[in-house]
Amino acid sequence: MGPPAAAVEEAVKAEAPDWDDDGAWAARFRAFSGQRADWTPRYLFWRDLIIRVARRLGVLTIRSSEVNNVWFARRGLTPLCMNRVLIEMHKEGDIFLRRDLTDPARGQIFQLLRRIGQLIVLSKSSALEENTDECLVLRGLLQDKTVDVIKSLSESHWTSSCVVTMCKLESICGGSDEASIISSYLVQCGKAQYLSIKKTDFVEGLKVSLVPSSVSSLTSLDYEILHLIWTMEKMQQQVDMIDQRWELSRKSALASFKSGNRPAAYGHIRRTKLLASSREKCASLFDRVEEVLGIINQAESTKKASEAIQLGAQAIKKQQISVEQVHLCLQELSETVASQKQVDEALGLALLESTDVEDEYLEEEFKRLESELTEEAPQMTKSEVIVGDYAPDENTSVQEAASSLADTFSHLHLTAA
Repeated sequence: MGPPAAAVEEAVKAEAPDWDDDGAWAARFRAFSGQRADWTPRYLFWRDLIIRVARRLGVLTIRSSEVNNVWFARRGLTPLCMNRVLIEMHKEGDIFLRRDLTDPARGQIFQLLRRIGQLIVLSKSSALEENTDECLVLRGLLQDKTVDVIKSLSESHWTSSCVVTMCKLESICGGSDEASIISSYLVQCGKAQYLSIKKTDFVEGLKVSLVPSSVSSLTSLDYEILHLIWTMEKMQQQVDMIDQRWELSRKSALASFKSGNRPAAYGHIRRTKLLASSREKCASLFDRVEEVLGIINQAESTKKASEAIQLGAQAIKKQQISVEQVHLCLQELSETVASQKQVDEALGLALLESTDVEDEYLEEEFKRLESELTEEAPQMTKSEVIVGDYAPDENTSVQEAASSLADTFSHLHLTAA
């Protein structure tokens, strides 16, 4: 689905100030005829206008029907030259077919066979003429967006490459469709490699080069890092959900207390304490896994690649606590949050039936609660995970890093939040 019509109209008028000049646009709407030299200026005008409007709209892809019938339709008329403009842009490499990008999840053999097939089939211009309404990718805008994505990743990593989940990439790119296009382009350019794991969940990600050179080969440690990062992202989602429920319970407690419904108010206080306890356990595990990732990244930057792989992988696999157990903790936390509504109802019913709620306790608790709510609320939201921004002290040796990594996992006691 393309941009809203109002946004398109605004973008076209911004990039074509004389849009209301009927005489000027009547000439531009005519079909190309004669020698190429006769219509080259008009072709360049349309090419540049399409790119500028797309850039203003923030889109990477277009369809000929959309460009012809929506973008540049004037009073029931459409440009007669638009199909030829797109064909010429395709010939010159300014645009290419979306299907020319291979799916990195298909594997290297599939991608190789597909490329060979593309070399055997008809020329680019013929393919575009026969499929006039296919999705077309604007190469220049894709390249610019790719640079922005790598820059964004570089700001949160200090290594030559990084592993990122597809969910994280989607948030950076602004959507799943753009993330799919950018990931395919990065893989085809040799700037990224696709990786996936299937344990209790299917997790996809990319290993992206953050330097001009091509991305290095995948290692077993990359897969471990992908799973840890994914686990932390899921934990972050659960922490955010707990924070929302915690804040709601605090406000509900104060409202119930002011209305005189003390049993209900007491129930809300109990809920805030339970939620805070669950959050504390999750945040503790979150911090420990984050520290593990920081130590692995430090090892990668101070040792050769093979030694870093050995250091990280052995430190993880030799411990009694496995990544699967980390996921089990996450699953238990998710179930805790999912069942919180039933717990709330049961707890509320029990409290409504009770008559021994101490007024003195409630008064003290609500004075504190009201004071907190009138002041600036403390920030409970855990900061977003940034893999690689943990920097051990300069005097920390690789041996100490390995020891710290082993110690972290050996003390990683997982319990239901």
